[in-house]
Order: sequence, then structure tokens, then C-alpha cells
Amino acid sequence: MARPEGGKDEGNVRIKMKVGNVEFEIECREDRIQQVIEKVLSTVTEHMKRTATPIGEAEYPTGKAETCRGIVERLWKEGFFAEPRSLSEVHEEMTRIGYHYDRTAVAHVLLDLVRDGVLTREGKPRRYVYVQKRPPTA
Repeated sequence: MARPEGGKDEGNVRIKMKVGNVEFEIECREDRIQQVIEKVLSTVTEHMKRTATPIGEAEYPTGKAETCRGIVERLWKEGFFAEPRSLSEVHEEMTRIGYHYDRTAVAHVLLDLVRDGVLTREGKPRRYVYVQKRPPTA
């Protein structure tokens, strides 16, 4: 495929990811970002299972690569959202347990969970707090 002068196809985005000690650089069309990232993460997870080689034990204490949404859902299942939490608190907790996602990615996941009826948000723009709308089922 021919590339424009800048060396980058129009409509493509480039993403750098680090999973433990391994760094990936992905370039794809904007509409395929989620699909490509999920495929990379599942490949890394499968590789770790087959080879029993942990990738960056300190960064991923579970030994498993997870999506941002998966981590936020795990926090919900563990009762983290029983009390209202700000975006900042959610981001800090994710960092504390070893997952370093961009704040905007976390904000998008929180909004998706509000739309899905898992969480509700209260307050005013830029000061929202998120709380479980329904408790997780055992």
C-alpha cells in the first residue's frame, strides 16, 4: 500500500503499549483500535499461559494482560464502587494495583459502564463521582 509523504496512512493511528517488560507499537485504522488491542492482549496472555513465562511480574501481579474495562469491572466486582469514587480515585487505584492506563481511557470505560447500567454517576461535569447502580452478583 502506498503511503503519503509523511510515511503514515491517512486515517491510521499509532499506539505504543507496554505489557510488563514487552513494548508493542501498533498502527491500524482508527475504527479497528479496540479489536487490534484486544487481539494483542489475548495473544500475550495465551503466550504467557503456554510458556509459563511471566511478563513483568511487578506491573501485572495477576500474570494476565487485561483490558481497561476488565480491570474497572473487576474493581466493581470487588466492591470498590460501593462508595462514590471520582475518576481520579479510580485511576489511582488502578495504578496502585499495577495497571497504568491513560485517564481518558478510564473515563470512557466509566461512561460505558454508566450507559450499561452497572454504575451511575452523580454531580456536575468534571466533578462526577461513580457509584454502583447494582451490586455485583456472587
